[in-house]
Amino acid sequence: MLFSNRQAYVLSLPVIVLSLSLSLIIIYKIVVLLKAAGYIVSYWFEQMNYTYKKIWLIVFPVMMSILIEQLINITDALFLGHVGDVELGASALAGIWFLAIYMLGFGFSLGLQVVIARRNGEQRYAETGKTFFQGLLFLLMLAVLLCLLSKIFSPVLLKHLITSDDVYNAVICYLDWRIWGLLFSFPFLALRSFLVGITQTKSLNMAAFTAVLVNIPLNWLLIFGFDMGISGAAIASSSAEMCSLAVLAAYMFRHIDKKVYGLYWRIDITILKEVFSISVWSMLQFFTSVAIWFLFFVAIERLGETELAVSNIVRSVSALFSVIVNALAGVTGSLVSNLIGAGEKKKVFPLCHKIIRLGYATGIPLIAFALFFHQPIIGAYTENPGIVQLAWAPFLVMLLNYFFALPGYVYLNAATGTGATRTVFIFQVTTTIAYLFCLWGLDSCDVPLATYWAVEYLYVILLGTQSVIYLKYKQY
Repeated sequence: MLFSNRQAYVLSLPVIVLSLSLSLIIIYKIVVLLKAAGYIVSYWFEQMNYTYKKIWLIVFPVMMSILIEQLINITDALFLGHVGDVELGASALAGIWFLAIYMLGFGFSLGLQVVIARRNGEQRYAETGKTFFQGLLFLLMLAVLLCLLSKIFSPVLLKHLITSDDVYNAVICYLDWRIWGLLFSFPFLALRSFLVGITQTKSLNMAAFTAVLVNIPLNWLLIFGFDMGISGAAIASSSAEMCSLAVLAAYMFRHIDKKVYGLYWRIDITILKEVFSISVWSMLQFFTSVAIWFLFFVAIERLGETELAVSNIVRSVSALFSVIVNALAGVTGSLVSNLIGAGEKKKVFPLCHKIIRLGYATGIPLIAFALFFHQPIIGAYTENPGIVQLAWAPFLVMLLNYFFALPGYVYLNAATGTGATRTVFIFQVTTTIAYLFCLWGLDSCDVPLATYWAVEYLYVILLGTQSVIYLKYKQY
């Protein structure tokens, strides 16, 4: 009978929906306050092109668009935590496996964004639309190819990596439906790259909220109403991405001047080669960054299903902070590219410093909030008191990593914005080697779960240090 075996959870649904709503409201209110602060402090930087106010006007919509993917993952974890520990842990492995594949498209879109922003900075506006369509075509073909390859090879590869049969079966059930979301998320990335590149990002808010509004009720209906479990979460996530793509495409069609930006279908292999020559290294960089994140969770899965469930909770909460970091870092790359296109290389470091200050101003209040209310936050994911207690130490380690991750990724994306995507990929490879070496060392030692999470500090510090050295001493 419909809902009969989920009555206890149905009663808690308003609390979960309220928690997600409050998270959005808190982020929005903080950004509004910082926008107001931008009016006061912007005169200190009148000699620069990008004031605090202008940066936030660009960053906030990007932050909301990135929140689409993250809130989808958070919602999945919130609901699946009340289905079972196996489903909660499996959603982490499946989500990161999907994210690694998704990052191939995201990496290409970042290179696409760099080229579009460079053309925009050079005031060659018609070239931005021409470049956009080459990227859109490539991402559509890549989405189809990756869907087919995943259906064939993912079950085989994951069978050799996951030790628990229950976790493996749950992961495959999720991926069977989730992988088709690439057909919607990749075109969305192309649209977002164009809008960020020309610094017209307000429409990303509408797309973000549409995805959240679709995903939450659909998750509840499919997981508990139709008792589809982890498969229901995957269907809800892909459906949310489809709706957000429809909103953004409608906005582009109605509000962007097609003549000014040259938005006409045409194939130009020369432009596609230029974009790909920059993007290929971003694709490899972001795929590698998430692939080692997947290997991190594989290492945790070998510790036990409880440790895997705890880590998924910590990862889910950390997603809210990564939204801030990734939005600021992503916009850094676009703004740096615009500065270089306008011949303003000397303003790159001052821009990075301002973005880092804004990131701390946004993140520190949220960190304090999370520390003070850590028990109800963790408790929203599970009713198991053992998991709630075990999660505190890695939860604390994760929160403090924000102070290192923010500057690390801002400088890394600044280096990407210069067009040095191959150099950035080399930074990623050297850092990955050090990171995996540390994980290998921990695997042979009897250390607490929080120690595994502390290795993230090494990862972001190494990335940031290499990027600063490049920006300071290389000609670009």
